[in-house]
Amino acid sequence: MTRPLVVAILGPTATGKSALALAVAARHAGEIINCDSTAVYRGFDIGTDKLPMAGRRGIPHHLIDIAEPTEEYTAADYARDAAAAIRDIRARGHLPMIVGGTGFYFRALTRGLFPGPGRDAALRRRLERVAERRGVASLHRMLRRVDPESAARIQPRDVKRMVRALEVFVLTGRPLTAHFAETTSPIADVDVLGIALRLPAAQTSERVTRRVDEQFARGLLDEIRVLLARGIPEDARPFGGLVYRQALEHLHGVRDEASTRALIAQENRRYARRQLIWFRKEPNLLWFDGPGELPAAIAAVNRLVDQRLQHDVSHQ
Repeated sequence: MTRPLVVAILGPTATGKSALALAVAARHAGEIINCDSTAVYRGFDIGTDKLPMAGRRGIPHHLIDIAEPTEEYTAADYARDAAAAIRDIRARGHLPMIVGGTGFYFRALTRGLFPGPGRDAALRRRLERVAERRGVASLHRMLRRVDPESAARIQPRDVKRMVRALEVFVLTGRPLTAHFAETTSPIADVDVLGIALRLPAAQTSERVTRRVDEQFARGLLDEIRVLLARGIPEDARPFGGLVYRQALEHLHGVRDEASTRALIAQENRRYARRQLIWFRKEPNLLWFDGPGELPAAIAAVNRLVDQRLQHDVSHQ
């Protein structure tokens, strides 16, 4: 007997994942499960390119706006919640679809997470002092030496995640990523059809630049002002993410708007490269070259899903 199908549409930023997912979901009674680590937070909409309700074409979306910005929503939380969403969607007779670019969330869901050692407050303080005295980049260099895979997926300014990865290494003698092979996926009973999108660097650059301009035009800075006025502290986790961190610096006068847009586009290009490196290491992904909104990409992925669903029916 075949296992139930789950479709995943993954890849770097600005590759057209949402457009492809909507088209596939419309054809196959799909429901979309967000796989973006910032889109889980309420109020952070423009900088994460959340689809407005009107743009979702009536297709249910899950795990968006489920956490307060002051909460710490982890990959373990995501794996638990996404697995529950998959079970609920299957119970309705619909097709679960995981869509996004946070590779660590996808890995936590499909391979599981190890519980890990408890937090060591003294060790964390020592590592944080290293970042304060020598700069955050020094912490990233330390991580790159002992756990290059974690260094590739963690942004160089994300002190919290770097500290945790180094903490795990110091306390266990093994890198964080080495523990993943010993874990069990919470969705081991399903068959994941993984689709990954990629674009040439020049096309990614052009699309990212256009997206940043659109985010500013849609009111990114006003969105941040509203969040701050609501009392969301500047050290809240989503403010540390791409787009929001640089825009917040602009509001503090660190640089002008034109320089801020250019910096956000540059950081997005770097992030897209890291995402590509991460997803290349994921097993069994089927790669498509070109934007997800292209009719050829939509037709090809729909054919794949059709074939898998027909195969499953014929083998029941």
